[in-house]
Amino acid sequence: MSEPTVYLNGTFVPASQAKLNIYDSGIVLGATVTEMTRTFRHTPFRLEEHIRRLFRSLRYVRFDIGMTEEQLQRISRELVERNLGSLDMDDELGLIHFVTAGEYATYAGSAGGAARTTPTVCAHTFPLPWELWSARLSEGVHVVTPSTRHVPPQCCDPKMKYRSRMHYYLADQEARLADPQAVALLLDLDGNITETSGANFLALERGSLLSPGPRNILPGVSRAVTREIASELGIPFQERDMQAHCVMNAEEAYLASTPYCLLPVTRINGVPIGSGRPGPMYRCLMEAWSRRVGLDVMAQIRDGAERRLRRQAAGGT
Repeated sequence: MSEPTVYLNGTFVPASQAKLNIYDSGIVLGATVTEMTRTFRHTPFRLEEHIRRLFRSLRYVRFDIGMTEEQLQRISRELVERNLGSLDMDDELGLIHFVTAGEYATYAGSAGGAARTTPTVCAHTFPLPWELWSARLSEGVHVVTPSTRHVPPQCCDPKMKYRSRMHYYLADQEARLADPQAVALLLDLDGNITETSGANFLALERGSLLSPGPRNILPGVSRAVTREIASELGIPFQERDMQAHCVMNAEEAYLASTPYCLLPVTRINGVPIGSGRPGPMYRCLMEAWSRRVGLDVMAQIRDGAERRLRRQAAGGT
């Protein structure tokens, strides 16, 4: 299997040669904005929207990467093409972009002075790990609301996708004390549902899809696609404050994220949501997602997980 290619600071290099300096601000301060796109049938899905959101984040943090959205799109498509050769026909790629503020002169970072830096720009890919999500298609996800709270918008606008995520790490660690397989669903300072470390949260109540309002969440691309699908199916979509009480009494709930589109959430804080199993609306939404992208998303995840496990059993990777 050939070594993956990485785009780093204007050059395509083998992954083994793609390295960051220890003085990079992404390491020193976590000063990094990021995006993740995935392919369907080996074609990046909604790449333009992901790149557009990345550039909005770049503007917000005042990083000038010296290229246009269209130029980064072309680089991204070329990177995907370069890395498809080592991919199984039925597998897909995740495409990551990240941009840091650049390298500081010393490890002191901002404490060492406001030195001018040139942003570090990187894009890389990886095969989507289907086995992480396959079981959850049928069993659902258990979300736990930890004591660690979401960073308030007064501190950092959630419309920026960034990697300064210690609060997410701490929240997930706490949630796993309750259940090793749990996912942390963070609350804001007022006790309202926000999002997980990697997904938007949706609930079904009286036939309407509910989402936390945009004040406290990243406006996810998969959330937007699900909203489009809901409109096509005649399902009302509402943005409003939700608390754990609302979720416990919901008919169904979901996580919306790029790698898997939607996963069912079947428990919150140990309490079953609805029947405690993935419900009929989940299947309806995923069938619509599959029509949208031209393949059976759930079958792709399940079949991909089985292939991965067979390869591992045979001693492969």
